[in-house]
Amino acid sequence: MPEKLELLLTEQPNPASACIDQLSSLEMLRVINAEDRLVAESVTPELPNIARAVDGIVGAFRSGGRLFYIGAGTSGRLGVLDASECAPTFNVPPDLVQGIIAGGESALSRATETTEDDPAIGVRDLEARGFTANDVLCGIAASGRTPYVLGAIDAANRLGALTIGLSCTPDSELSRRARIAITPLPGPEIIAGSTRLKAGTATKLVLNMLTTGAFIRMGYVRGNLMVNVQPKNAKLLDRSIRIIETVTGASPDRAASMLRFAGNNVLTAIRHIEKEKNTNG
Repeated sequence: MPEKLELLLTEQPNPASACIDQLSSLEMLRVINAEDRLVAESVTPELPNIARAVDGIVGAFRSGGRLFYIGAGTSGRLGVLDASECAPTFNVPPDLVQGIIAGGESALSRATETTEDDPAIGVRDLEARGFTANDVLCGIAASGRTPYVLGAIDAANRLGALTIGLSCTPDSELSRRARIAITPLPGPEIIAGSTRLKAGTATKLVLNMLTTGAFIRMGYVRGNLMVNVQPKNAKLLDRSIRIIETVTGASPDRAASMLRFAGNNVLTAIRHIEKEKNTNG
């Protein structure tokens, strides 16, 4: 029997925005804002599952594995975005967290969603990255039924890898196939079916938690400071010096000097200063 897409939660019309085209700009934005406030609350029930996923990712990292996101359209773009921000924020190798999007890099700026209907392409794209049983795959699909993502999840499962399914539809195909299901339910969109809105925001919140939580557990955060940041520009250099000052109590000049001595590695600079303090009593 053909799948009835109109029954998906992400395809339902939202009564709160039924007349949004007749509202003033301010009234329209109030409706959108009110709906957006529901998104964070929809993530709360999924925290235990997100925690399981974080622990699984940490376990993979410590065993030499990597984290991969895979998705199509908005879901794929959000995965690529989160993956690309891990290296500069936490000073980790750029291939440790990778984002795969249906249609390749060109799909980041130009919609090419036609490839999302082919599960074999998802498998091929995953294999092209050298995915192994030691890695983790997080499939992202707001509808929970994107064939491109499901094909990749099935392939990862066959290898025995940890799979995570992130969707915004209850009892989705993706949630049933993944070993860990994360399913925030922010409800129907302001514009029916436009999952770049509430579903996209919920997805971004979860992705933030997965990588931030994993790297906190890996020791790349001291207190709430990103002690493994890469000082690759003036802003990040200034932040790095301030982090060293805050953690060690060193003067700005001393922090800057030690950062240079440590080859611009913030954590190494902190450890040098702390070692000197312990040695000098």
